[in-house]
Amino acid sequence: MSKDTISMDEQARAILRGNDRGGYTVPTAGLYPYQWNWDSAFAAWGFAQFDLERAWDELTTLFDGQWPSGMVPHIQFHQPDPGYFPGADVWGAETKGPVPSSGVSQPPVAATFALAVYRKNPDQGQAALKALFPKMVKWHRWFMDWRNDNGAIFITHPWEAGRDNAPDWDEAMAAIDPVGVGEYTRRDTSHVDPAMRPTKADYDRYIWLVQRGSRLDWDEAAMAQDMPFKVADPTMTFILLRANRDLATIADALGEDRTEIDGWTKVLEAGTARLRNPETGSYNAVNLITGNHTGNVSNASFLCWYAGIESADMMRELHEAFETCSYPVASHKPGDETFDAKRYWRGPTWAIVNALIGYGLAGMGHHAEAQKLRALTAGLIAKYGFAEYFDPTSGDPAGGGTFTWTAAVWLAWASPNVEGA
Repeated sequence: MSKDTISMDEQARAILRGNDRGGYTVPTAGLYPYQWNWDSAFAAWGFAQFDLERAWDELTTLFDGQWPSGMVPHIQFHQPDPGYFPGADVWGAETKGPVPSSGVSQPPVAATFALAVYRKNPDQGQAALKALFPKMVKWHRWFMDWRNDNGAIFITHPWEAGRDNAPDWDEAMAAIDPVGVGEYTRRDTSHVDPAMRPTKADYDRYIWLVQRGSRLDWDEAAMAQDMPFKVADPTMTFILLRANRDLATIADALGEDRTEIDGWTKVLEAGTARLRNPETGSYNAVNLITGNHTGNVSNASFLCWYAGIESADMMRELHEAFETCSYPVASHKPGDETFDAKRYWRGPTWAIVNALIGYGLAGMGHHAEAQKLRALTAGLIAKYGFAEYFDPTSGDPAGGGTFTWTAAVWLAWASPNVEGA
């Protein structure tokens, strides 16, 4: 074990502690001052490598903000931060749940990482997992009730997928006329180079969708009428499918009934076929309003193995990514006309998605590819630091720095000190 490796581990632990706000972790100071949903589950994964009690606190706090409907919001506004936009007042959902929050959710990775935390010490985690189980079931049921289109899970806002400005949403976003959105001041572009963030045209439409939800009081039945944005998403579909499998394993560990969960898994297994582009064989998003496949190969396309779905076509794409990109997997395929190496989800590599892809590959027996991706990601972080995301061609760090989920990925997956990764 080298001193450099020990130092990287220490840095990663220090980032998690530094972003800890007492029961929840912010993604990074300044840029993201609140608790984000899937970021928080990844933080728990990182904490579990050195502080199991703190890991369980993270997951418990996340579900403390669950709405009565079962939805777990993508942002929880635990403390006021007047400089952040859009804040709780813009979302207009202050009274929908026990914590002021946004009105949309995010990819449900929590069950998968709750299982990972539990496996670190089943005796210590039994009580916490038992308390979380019915809440996770309720959240997954909400997805199946309100985001399920014949087995493909769709999003109603780009932020819901976690891949905010991905080209997958371009057609659906272009159909929205953000009339009346008004003037606003963004916080993200005051912390990060605007060239690394979504454009104003994107942001106008993000806010227009938020204002629509607020006008409708975030009532799912009302919002489902004449829905202006409805895109079946590989991120959501593959992650929920994997999470259902892990939730069923949790049910077994707790002696709970898994029948309903297994039913969801069968529906989603069949539904993944709808995301397979008939022309290319790759998985991509589908605009459910027009029926059009986007045709994009994103890093979410490679989550098929994470969901337990084999694909020879995606394996060919992965080998191509290894050959054509210095630091795969790019969030959008290099060479495409909409590829942008530094603009958020239009090109940059995200260590956290690489970790999910790597776990999926290993779980499906593709160990050589899994280890190659892990080694490339470890080298990227070791050389360029714990950035939010990275230029896939140069490795240059981009977005926020000292980022929680990148530190978590290092501790739980990328570090040479991780056993069995």
